[in-house]
Amino acid sequence: MVSVRRRRGDPEAEVSEEIVEKGDIYFAYRPRIEEDKAEDLGDIQRFYMVMKPERQARLRVAVLGRKRLPEARDHERIWGFIEAIKSGPAVEDEFREHHYATRTRGERTLPPVRPAGEGVYALIKRGRNLHLSYELELPRRPGEVQEELNIERQAAYILSIKNPEAGSPPGAGLSEREEAHYPKPVERQFRGRRFASEDPHLLDYEGAEFILIGARVDPERAYGIDIETEHETARNADIFRQLKMSPREHPIGPLIKGEWQ
Repeated sequence: MVSVRRRRGDPEAEVSEEIVEKGDIYFAYRPRIEEDKAEDLGDIQRFYMVMKPERQARLRVAVLGRKRLPEARDHERIWGFIEAIKSGPAVEDEFREHHYATRTRGERTLPPVRPAGEGVYALIKRGRNLHLSYELELPRRPGEVQEELNIERQAAYILSIKNPEAGSPPGAGLSEREEAHYPKPVERQFRGRRFASEDPHLLDYEGAEFILIGARVDPERAYGIDIETEHETARNADIFRQLKMSPREHPIGPLIKGEWQ
């Protein structure tokens, strides 16, 4: 169960802050085609951030453009997009090992996704900005994998959702066919702006593009909230229950020990 609450009377908390969503968050990566193992960022094909909002059955599967999280201390900006809105079993079907045939190279193998982090998150509306704050539950001691992927024990980012009608520079972002197609009532929330931050449900559409901007490394103090984590182990980790990922098919070294696999 996710527990995120405001602290009463916290001098750091702002009156304009509001927790608009909370849930479980997972980080994972897929090695490049035909790679049995990743040893650094260069061996990664895709880096995923999966959000499971509380009391919702479906998960948001996001892909981050630089194959890692932004540097929170340096206020780095990283682009990403929602690749899929699916149930846990459907996500696992995408995350497992796949084989496909090519004319020039024969059969190719796409390695299974490796879990690299599990925790609890909150989306906090602060003034005009939406902040994504999280705290890790696994691994208990982040290792070289988390260091390379910028997965901190806890961090926060400003989250801005892109208006697909605003367009993108040449060669940047998703194509018109791939980007989100919002219903007109939802599209009006952008009010002609390039980005919106008010409603996290704008992320509930495949192809939704967003920018993450590093903001904090101490979100509990900054936002006056308590993010209560649970003691997770390899046996009871939520990522295997909610995403239906089997430890037999998905190497768990990155999640449990922070080691590359």
